[in-house]
Amino acid sequence: MGILLGFAPFILFALLTNISVSLALWVAFAAAFAIGIRDFAHTRILRVLDVGSTILFGLLALYAGFIQPSLSVQAVRLVVDCGLLLIAATSMAIRNPFTLQYAREQTPQEFWNTPVFIRTNYIITAVWTLAFLVTTAADATATFNKKFPLSLDIGVGLAALALAVIFTARYPVLMRARVQRTLAENAGRAA
Repeated sequence: MGILLGFAPFILFALLTNISVSLALWVAFAAAFAIGIRDFAHTRILRVLDVGSTILFGLLALYAGFIQPSLSVQAVRLVVDCGLLLIAATSMAIRNPFTLQYAREQTPQEFWNTPVFIRTNYIITAVWTLAFLVTTAADATATFNKKFPLSLDIGVGLAALALAVIFTARYPVLMRARVQRTLAENAGRAA
């Protein structure tokens, strides 16, 4: 559930872009800031996704509002998706996959430093990174090739994100079952 809240600014942005790009950016910035501050007040942890989305939407809202107000919806979507891709890839590069902070909320602390738990989160973050890469590529194609249908761009992006959501829900369950099976087999051998 926590990771869905982390994506709330992006969801709000997507929903509001048909009304106004500027409104969508400012609402997404406000949501990212509010979520980040709320979580920090409760946990004293700044999540990578919260910080990244606050910076992304804050800078983009300022840029689109004051420097380049004529940016197209498609161009802004491309920048937002590039930003998401950068956040996810950077989180792995700094050895703190963005899913790790959300997974810790649902996992007992004694498992946080186990290789399986950490590897699982790297894999899930990699899947999200791949989904963001696909959405970014579809947005880039639609932005620079006017013959590429917007509906196809949106469809490709939604399909990639849906697959990432499904993988995020199912993969940890699969890994828990695998670990339990291994523990049971080891206990059987020891007996």
